[in-house]
Amino acid sequence: MKSTLKTLGIILMLLGTIWFLQGINILPGSFMTGQMQWAINGAAVFATGLIAFLVARKVGTGKDK
Repeated sequence: MKSTLKTLGIILMLLGTIWFLQGINILPGSFMTGQMQWAINGAAVFATGLIAFLVARKVGTGKDK
């Protein structure tokens, strides 16, 4: 569970970064290039991935387990 959530978080952060960079016209080459909606979507996906990654780091770190 913990490693799956970490992996999912990393994948979402990478995907969000790509979408954000395409949305702000830094990474050209697709229909998303220069479209502000994809920058917003990318930021949201990145934030979701970051939250998933941080939650995975917290799971199972207690001394009482």
